[in-house]
Amino acid sequence: MSKSSLRDTGLKVGLEIHVQLNTKRKLFCHCPTESTSELNQTMFHRYLRPARSEVGEVDPAALLEWRRNRAYVYMAPSNSSCLVEADEEPPHPLDEESLMVALAVARALNMNIVDEIHVMRKIVIDGSNVSGFQRTSLIALNGYIEVEGRKIGVQTLCLEEDAARKIEEKELEVTYSLDRLGIPLVEIATAPDIDTPDLALKTALKIGQLVRLTGKAKRGLGSIRQDINVSIKNGAKIEIKGIQHLYLIPRVVEYEVMRQLKLLEIREELANRSIEPNQLKPDIVDITRLFQNSSSKIIRKALSNPEGAVLAVKLPGFKGLLGREIQPGRRFGTELSDYAKVWGGVGGIIHTDELPAYGITSDDVARIYSEIGAEPGRDAIVIVADLRYKGEKALLAVVERAKYAFKGVPEETRAANPDGTTRYMRPRPGAARMYPETDIPPIVVTTDLLAKAEKYVPEHPDLKYKKLVELHGLSSSLAQALLNDLRLDFYEYLAEKYGNSVPYTVIASILVNIIPALRREGLPVDEIGDEVLEDIVKALSEGIIVKEAIPDVLSYLVKNPGASVAKAVEDLGLKKPGISELDDLIVSVINANKDKLLSRSDKAFTIVMSEVMKTVRGKVDGKIVAERVKTKLREILNIT
Repeated sequence: MSKSSLRDTGLKVGLEIHVQLNTKRKLFCHCPTESTSELNQTMFHRYLRPARSEVGEVDPAALLEWRRNRAYVYMAPSNSSCLVEADEEPPHPLDEESLMVALAVARALNMNIVDEIHVMRKIVIDGSNVSGFQRTSLIALNGYIEVEGRKIGVQTLCLEEDAARKIEEKELEVTYSLDRLGIPLVEIATAPDIDTPDLALKTALKIGQLVRLTGKAKRGLGSIRQDINVSIKNGAKIEIKGIQHLYLIPRVVEYEVMRQLKLLEIREELANRSIEPNQLKPDIVDITRLFQNSSSKIIRKALSNPEGAVLAVKLPGFKGLLGREIQPGRRFGTELSDYAKVWGGVGGIIHTDELPAYGITSDDVARIYSEIGAEPGRDAIVIVADLRYKGEKALLAVVERAKYAFKGVPEETRAANPDGTTRYMRPRPGAARMYPETDIPPIVVTTDLLAKAEKYVPEHPDLKYKKLVELHGLSSSLAQALLNDLRLDFYEYLAEKYGNSVPYTVIASILVNIIPALRREGLPVDEIGDEVLEDIVKALSEGIIVKEAIPDVLSYLVKNPGASVAKAVEDLGLKKPGISELDDLIVSVINANKDKLLSRSDKAFTIVMSEVMKTVRGKVDGKIVAERVKTKLREILNIT
């Protein structure tokens, strides 16, 4: 969709950017903030349950997690967790270094810092926090950041503990590692001032870059995580979590707008069909007997369990709507299936808009319609083949979700898929899920505290730009592109370490030209860690590769995760020839084209360079080749 058509939808986007801090200790204990590969870890189990808040309400998201009846297994590495993570010891005082960084970021975002910081408990019972809550504290309010000439409001900045790291998920048991639990995070939430997917990306990049420029942000995959809130006119506010990469944000926004528009179309279609919500009833019918000799693998698998059953429910007037696409590769029936999976724990649903299929024949479909008393040209039927109790819960959830189609778009929390589409995750959390942390006293924000934080406040972009142009010799466009790149701080690190042997322009170009070009080609370059990029720059500094080889080497490393630069050089045939080998090649080209070169002496250099570079491109710096070609032309043919 074009920018103008997206704006016509009344698009509003708000961001929640979470950045891990690279501090010496965790937020509420003295354990280090590093992941671990320790093998000998203590393991323990917990069950979590919701409780009513101070205003007497139960958070709907917490209620869903409790209904799943899951057990949680925790792996507690001794070198990066303690009794605080296990919820066996009260939290220690909030880490001052983390607080200094959060205050510095708040200053850089033009925010109003609170007078007194209170640590709060936020109810979370999906197992990611052993205690059943996440500790968070509000640091600042009501700031802004300038992006592309726009002033984007920043509503809140919080300092909070990161969640445990999920290791394995089964139906009734989830395993977490406690090495990540308690690592400090800054959470920055913008106002819904963003009205295009591109602006959403640029704002996220700018905020992530700003935190990294404090010098205290962690790097690598997962160190920056982003959630977004998307709404359109007549739609609903949807929270989308787990976007894997910043560069996926525009696609997620576009697909969510598409989804909401399609759901609004379905609402209008139902109105045109004169269907009423009260016509949808949770009348679940057992149709197991129709499939006793079925050839469907799905149904045979379900019925192989004595408790298995094939259940169905009628959706009056929904014929054709379940097969309607609402996002690429996802249909309205997929939305119903998501609800069935989450609330019922089933593997999925089958609906009549997609039948015959899955070993279910046209005759089977006719018998189902007859058994349920549905009209083939008007009604849709949803079928679940699973354990009976699961199937019943799943179909009840399907009916409730189908009823909401009459209203349009339900408010909910969704999870991002790798392709930018989304799936139902849980209801949106309620407002009443916060209460004070009684084990940590409030912190008064003093002038001394703010003065300590000043050393972490990032340098102003104008000063950065001046340094990049005047000291590093970057062009205006390259410097500006670097100022808008998430890895600006990484560029500064590489420039300081390798700038004496690798031109600053080459280092900058890797980040703002080569990587985006490979991304446009569809290569997952964002999976490449900073350590790999540093290895490439180091190879440049040592003369192992030349700048022309960087795209090929980077592409190889993306396609072969874990491979080294040396392996890439070997497999790509990029071993650098010696000067004598280069000279031999140049001489052979000159001798093979002597007559042509003498007759066109003004083009001799271009002709020889073109032929030689066909062989040595990516192996020898073009400047060196040019120098040797000129020398040999002068020596052999007296052409200058």
